Amino acid sequence: MTLQEAAAQADALAQAGSERELADLRAQWGDELEAAARSQDFRERAVAYRAIGQFHWRAKEELLRRGLDDESPACRGSALLSVEMLSRDHPSTVNGVRPLLHSLVSADGNEAVRRLAVLALKNGSPQRDTIVLLEGLAGDDEADAQLRKTAASVAQQLKRRQPKR
Repeated sequence: MTLQEAAAQADALAQAGSERELADLRAQWGDELEAAARSQDFRERAVAYRAIGQFHWRAKEELLRRGLDDESPACRGSALLSVEMLSRDHPSTVNGVRPLLHSLVSADGNEAVRRLAVLALKNGSPQRDTIVLLEGLAGDDEADAQLRKTAASVAQQLKRRQPKR
């Protein structure tokens, strides 16, 4: 079985609520995931960063920071998918890497990575600086149309979740 197959199996176990089996699978694949994240081959790193989310592996969140800074857009994208997945129930995942996400949203050279960063921000706390950044991007006529639309949608979602004053 490959790391990618194990990650898919882990995601299925997590969805089924099989915590014990998931813990066993994590123990079995922990070293290989770490090695893949340090690989010279960007494809292996991308699989590793994506696997962190599929394994629902909060203990490896620090490893995702490296993925968000990776030179490869595929690796950054895989790390962002994991951040989004891990943050669905725990906004702390997004809140812990918010400055990196803001940087990716505003300055990454890859439009897909920028959109994924915007989507990850939707699961964080509705902070004003994030909303302002997204609204600015949504109104930027120079930006990609799909990116602008995604930014506008996420900004609206965050605004709705803000506490009423």
